[in-house]
This record gives sequence, C-alpha cells and structure tokens, in this order.
Amino acid sequence: MKRDSSPATELDPQACSLDVLQEKYCKGSETTIEDVQRRVARALASVEAEPARWEPLFLQALADGFVPAGRIASAAGTTLEATLINCFVQPVGDAINGMDGDHPGIYPALMEAAETMRRGGGVGYDFSRIRPHGALVKSLGSTASGPVSYMRVFDRSCETVESAGSRRGAQMGVLRCDHPDIEAFIHAKDAGDLKNFNISVGVTDAFLQAVEADGEVELVHDAEPGPALKAQGAAQRADGRWVYRRLPARALWRQVMLSTYDHAEPGVLFLDRINRDNNLAYCETIAATNPCAEEPLPPYGCCDLGSINLTRFVQAPFTAEAAFDEVAFARVVALAVRMLDNVLELTWWPLPQQRAEAQAKRRIGLGYLGLGDALVMLGLRYDSDAGRHMAARITELLRDHAYLASVELAQHKGSFPRLDTEAFLASGFASRLPEPIRERIRAHGLRNSHLTAIAPTGTITLAFADNASNGIEPAFSWAYQRKKRMPDGSTREYEVADHAWRLYRALGHDLTVLPEAFVTALEMPASDHMRMLEAVQPYIDTSISKTVNVPADYPYDDFQHLYLEAWRAGLKGLATYRPNNVVGSVLTVKPTASAAVPDGTPPRDTEDPDRRLRLDALPDVLTHLAYPSRPVFEQGNLAWTYMMEVPGVIDAGLFVGQDADGLPFEAWVNGVEQPRGLGAVAKVFSIDMRANDRHWLRWKLEKLAKAGDGQGFSAPFPGAAEPLHFSGIVPYFARLVRHRCEQQGAFAAMGDAPSPLMNALLFRKEPKSRGMGTLSWTWDIRNDRAGDDCVLFLKEMELPDGSVRPYSMWLSGEYPRALDALCKLLSIDMWVHDPSWIGLKLRKLLNYSEAELDFLHWVPGHGAQGSKQQHYASTVAYIAHVVLYRFKALGLLDAEGRAIRGGLLPRRPATTHRAAEAPVIKGRPCPECGAHAFIKKDGCEYCTACGHLGACG
Repeated sequence: MKRDSSPATELDPQACSLDVLQEKYCKGSETTIEDVQRRVARALASVEAEPARWEPLFLQALADGFVPAGRIASAAGTTLEATLINCFVQPVGDAINGMDGDHPGIYPALMEAAETMRRGGGVGYDFSRIRPHGALVKSLGSTASGPVSYMRVFDRSCETVESAGSRRGAQMGVLRCDHPDIEAFIHAKDAGDLKNFNISVGVTDAFLQAVEADGEVELVHDAEPGPALKAQGAAQRADGRWVYRRLPARALWRQVMLSTYDHAEPGVLFLDRINRDNNLAYCETIAATNPCAEEPLPPYGCCDLGSINLTRFVQAPFTAEAAFDEVAFARVVALAVRMLDNVLELTWWPLPQQRAEAQAKRRIGLGYLGLGDALVMLGLRYDSDAGRHMAARITELLRDHAYLASVELAQHKGSFPRLDTEAFLASGFASRLPEPIRERIRAHGLRNSHLTAIAPTGTITLAFADNASNGIEPAFSWAYQRKKRMPDGSTREYEVADHAWRLYRALGHDLTVLPEAFVTALEMPASDHMRMLEAVQPYIDTSISKTVNVPADYPYDDFQHLYLEAWRAGLKGLATYRPNNVVGSVLTVKPTASAAVPDGTPPRDTEDPDRRLRLDALPDVLTHLAYPSRPVFEQGNLAWTYMMEVPGVIDAGLFVGQDADGLPFEAWVNGVEQPRGLGAVAKVFSIDMRANDRHWLRWKLEKLAKAGDGQGFSAPFPGAAEPLHFSGIVPYFARLVRHRCEQQGAFAAMGDAPSPLMNALLFRKEPKSRGMGTLSWTWDIRNDRAGDDCVLFLKEMELPDGSVRPYSMWLSGEYPRALDALCKLLSIDMWVHDPSWIGLKLRKLLNYSEAELDFLHWVPGHGAQGSKQQHYASTVAYIAHVVLYRFKALGLLDAEGRAIRGGLLPRRPATTHRAAEAPVIKGRPCPECGAHAFIKKDGCEYCTACGHLGACG
C-alpha cells in the first residue's frame, strides 16, 4: 500500500506517532496504522451494495493519504455505540422546559447535549434566544437570569459527562452581538469560568459597519424587559422587539478585541457572510458552529469530517523538479467523498433529530492536512504569493473533484432530499462553482449539500501522517523533545519531529542551514496567516479552522485591525492566540523535578493562569495612588449621603465623598445601628477608591456584590420603583457605592485608562489545591468583650524564586459576618505582586477601633507559648496585626507593613533553545507535565513544554 511518488513512506514510524496511534485509535489486537485502516475500510464498505468491491479501494485511499476524522478512526467497525461524527450544533430555546417554537427548552436541550457528548460528539450552541438578564418572566412575576448563567449549567454538565468517557467534551457557545447580555458574555471567561467552552461572538455586517462609522448599536431581544430595565429606558420598537439599551459600536467592539488580545477569547463569527455563502440559504439559517468553527451548522447539523495528507502527493520533494501530483490527488478525493457519505449510514446517531437533519442534507466536510509541509517540500514559503497560489490551486482541485464525485454518487444513490436544484445553484457558494460542474448538478443532482471543510487535525496528524503540519497551518516547530509520564512514575523523553524536516534530514541534507521555504508559524506576521485564509476560503463551502498565533509582544493597535481586515476579506470568522508570558504560583505541595518548564520554573497549580503578571513589568503600584492617604481639602469635601434603613439589619448613613474633580474617593458608614465589621470594609475599600484605577475599582465592587452573608433582605434603592433584593449587607453597601460612582462618571471612558493594579495581579482567581491539598497557617482569636471566638486561616503558596507568600485568608467560628467580605477584599489585595499594597491596607487597620470592644490578646511572635499580651482596639485591628506578623515572618513586609524589596518577584533570564526546537510559550497548566505551557495551537490544545496534545474539538 506504499506510494512510490514520495519517499515519505520510507521513514520509520516516530515513537510519538505510535504512542498516539495506540492510545487513541487502536482497538483490540491492533498495533499499526495498517491494522486501523483495514478495520475502517471494512466498516465503511459494509454499507455498500458490493462491499467486496469497495473495501480494497477504500483501503488504498487510506494508504494513499486519506485520514478520516478521529471519531471514525476510533469507532468505525467496533461494537462501541459511539458516534462517528465529530461535532454537532444543538438548538436552545427560551424556555426552561418544553419547546420554544422548534427549539427545545434549556433543560431538554441540556439533556440532548449530554447524550451527544456521551456518545463522543462535541456540541455548539447559539444561546441568543434565551432572554436577557432582567427580562420579565410573566408566569412567575420575576426576572430572568440571562444566557450566561445557563451556560454555566451546560459547562458543568460537560465536565460531568466528560468524566465518564475517554474523549474530553468540547463545546462552542455563541451569542449575537446585539443581544442585551453581550458584554457579560464577552467577559464570561475573564475569571476562569466556562472551562469547557470555546466562545464566539456572532457579529453582523450592520454592527461592523457601525464600528467603521463610529455609530451606535441597539441591544435588542423579543423578550419584554422587567420593570427595572424599563425604568432605565428600555422601550419597544415598531417591529415589536425590545431595545434594552444603546451603546457606541466601537466601545463594544473594543471590549471584544481587548478580551481576545488578553486571553484568546471570544472568537468572532461573521454571521451574514456565513449565511450569504451557504449553499442551503434557501432552506436554513445558521447561527452557530461546531467547537472548532470549521463547520457553521443549522440546528441538529453535524460535521462528518476527513482530511487528505497533502505531503503524500509531492513528487521529488526538495528538488527543482518538485511537483504536486494532481491526478493522484483527484483519485483520493473522489474515494474520500464516497467514504464520508457512507459514514452517514454507518454511524450511531445520539439523537433522531440529528439523523433526520443529516439524511435530509448529507453534509460532509472533506479537507486536508499537511499544507505547510507540502509547501516546504515544493520549495515554497507559506507566507509568499507563490505559496498562497499553490494552496489555492490545491483547494480548487479539492472543491472541483469533491463536487464531481458527489454528482456521480447522486446518479447511483440519489441526491440529498432537500435539494432544490435551481435554488441551490443560485445560493452563495454554489453560485460560484465552475459552469461545467453547475451543469452536471443541473442534469444529475448532488448527493451532498456541502462537501469541503478544513478542520484542525492535531492527533490524527501525529498518529497517521508522521506529524505533518496541522490542517491548513504552517509547521509550528521543526523538532522538540517530548516528555511523557510513564505508568510507574518515570519520565520518558523522545524526539518529536515535523514530517518535512524529518524527511529532509533522512534524505541527507544539512540541517544547520535550512532552505528559505522552512518557515514556521511564529516566524511570519499574523497578516500572512490571514492572507492564506483569504486565498483558500473561496474554494471551501463551509469554513476553515485556523488559530492565528501572534507573538506575546504583538502591538494591540495592529492586533485590533486583524478582525476587521478578516471581515473585509470575506472570511467567515477568525480566532487568534497571543501567548501571555506570565508567571503564577504553585501551592506548597512540591512538584517533581520532571514537571518543570525547561528554564527551571516549577509548574503552577491554579485554575486561571491566563491573566497573570508579566515578569518584564513590575510596577510599583503605590506610585499610582491618587491619594496615598486620606486627603484633606482646604474647603472640605462634598459627600453624597444615603440612609441605609432596613429594620433589624441596619439603620445608618452611607457617605460617599468626592474630590475636587467630582470623583468619589472614599466611603464610610456612620450610625450606631450598623453591623459590626462594615466600617472596616468601608475603610479598606476607600483605599481602592483612591487607587486611580477605575478597572480595579469596578472589579472590587463586583467582588463585594457577591459577598452575601445568607441573611437576604429587600431594601430601597435609588431610582428603583420597588425595593430590591440583596444577599447581605455588604452587597447592599457595594451596590450603593457603585451607583454613586456611576452617577459621577467614575467608569466613563475607562476602556482607554491604564490599570496598574489589574496588570500587577499574579492571577485573577484564587488558585485551588489538587490531589494532596496545600498548607495553611492558622491563628486563634478570642475577644470575650465582643463575643468573637474564631480561627484565622492564611493559605500560602510557593513562588518561583522559592519564597512563600499568603494568598487567601478566611475565618471560622463566631465573628461578625461582614468580616467575610473584609477577608475577601484583603485576599485579593494579596494577589497584587508587590506586597506594598497589602501592607498599606493592613496598616490602615492596625488602629481600627470599636467602642468598648477593645481587648487583650497574645502578641504574635513572642514566645512559643505566647508569653506577651498587648491591648488591641478591636478584633479587626488584631487580625491586621496577625496578618502583618505573618508577612513579616516570611520576609515580605517589615514591622511597619512596608515591603522589603527582596520580597518582589525576580526577573528570570530568557530561555534559549536549539534552532530546531519548539519555543516554550506560557499558557495554562499542562495536564501531562504540569508546566504552564498549555496553549491553543492550530485549533488544538498543545503543551509547548512537553508536546502533550489535548482536545481538538
């Protein structure tokens, strides 16, 4: 079954390829590629009228370079009741149960999605039908929680279903750009939430035209807003839809771009382009894609995928006579179309609706892998006009021969049932087919509504294509050493080499000076990645999965224009990945030596590594304070006063002071009947108000708004016609302060303002321990005068330089519940890399007093048995002394609460690599080696430290 036109098949298999093959695709006694191919060929031929005729032809196609998608390779011909279809789109309606028109309600949709994932399929959803947060729910007299809240339910379901199967669940969540909850959606993953989702914003031409014209957009929905939203201006349009609010298009677009620049999501889908270009525009509307976005699909649509290894068709590689064998390629394309069409008959369908949709339209998605390597073997740079021209020619051949094969199939097996020939030929992509193909469709019909898609091919490329370049991508690197953890705990290392580079070496060429065509993904500008998409997309009837990798120092001003350029170029969407060269922290459970990044930094066991401080930017955050201490204005200062009067809860005044510019800079509570601890919260939070960082201020308010104490109540609120419900006194305080800040314009135009504190965070979500847990430092606290009897806990982590640092504090026992919010505030302050910041906060509390609640207590650090006592003004003041003592004992703060410079994170030297090795790029923790080097590469998850492959959608 070996081809003579390319010496590629003469290479011995790589150890990494054999590992992936045997771990993911071999079944029973199978051990080789040929074993898997025989099983797959036999299974796909079994649905033919003449299986004996087609099985050897299918086997030859597999040997010649056709690589079916992973689900097919893994399950075809086995007894598994698993789907052979990689991904689906699941409709979700605006109802809890039952149906919303032809869309199942939220929980029926959840059940359908769980069944699909249980059978091995990934799922995409459009959540735009779900009514916005604050919309009216007439049947219950309440308001809705919005689509993002329900996405969390789907996220946890995916996580649970995943644990029962061998394939990690993959999901795509889409929300339209004009949905009233779009801003919450854009930021839904900022703090590490929705880990089992990719997310994309569905944008319209009208929205992007408004961005270009600096116009406004309306955020609209069919659902009626609740009273509070109507009071804020929500109104009904003439067409019956409700306008929840208006905002500048550029402001919304900037939020998308900044979020994508910071942590690679959300992606962007150009919905109007997708629907205009759809062959079935006459009978369906598309609002979502599969998880990797190469297949825009209607409700219950599926992607039946396969790829052809282009390196197998390069003749005389690396020579002046190098050429692409178009005849052999066309032959494999025709057989691959038939094989994928057979998958629709052979597969196990998770849902009857999916089967009905597939049988009505018979979508398949044939693409290719190894484009980057094939161009190298042909002597063409990926980022050159010649390279793009060759890629376009290959894709044109794919299109033409796939459609011709589908016409031939239609003559023998019938056209897809939803074919309306004239409507089809007038629709989108089909209207641009060459006239001879159109005439053949008109005369004989067409078996499949869609035929081409280019998917990510990470694991199947490793297993079946000798690690050729992934999908449409250029090579990411030429070779690296992969570290693999063995069952006995040892670590095995072996080389993982790119196919083209490996073949070049095997042919006896000098690797020290590679030809010009050897160019990797990170050696070319992002614009050249996009130009390749622009060259190829006209020949693909669905879409292309490509993650445009841009360097960490890629300027934002250049980055933000990529997406508009992609829209203008006629692409259907875009996803980028800009690695963040970040540091984090590791819990005090020690890592093994093998679980380290090559430059010596230990792995960091956190839930959210994507938003950490860069080592090359360590600002002194205290220099950014607008007021290092409470300012004294010569003429005094104005203060907004609001009486917080809730029987049995509080009877006190809230005061929010403003400076000479009219901006709030402090808050305090005055009154005898106020909950203990609330004053301390206000005092600490006032420093945040003086930080000259509006992003930080809003973030802290959001954290306080969630600091409920289980004692919910309703209370009057400025501008609200009826009392609002609050989950505790601190959330009530936070909402009032935020209201005043918004009134005074504290958050206006903050998108362009610097955020020194947010940029100085080690992480934005508290790290969680795994496995063996983590150490905490504890201290007993007893104040009999106040009735407080509790334990203070400080969780501690180990930093890359070996130092230990507290990062979370909490109390257990009897104490004022408002102190939970104080612990939350101070814990977040500990996440700022410069301990000067937490030192400043603690100093402000050292003398915090409560009338007649002062007490004697042991002085921290004086004798093993606590041999010295001292008078403290309050329980809060004592807590501040204890925490300050711990920071002092760890060498981070001095006795006055000021930073010891040695406590700051040191700079690390740059990592060096051999010319042939892959660069180590910072990312999430790798589940294999633990290194913070797990990124998105070519649409797949990939560890740049050990080479581990994760999900590919």
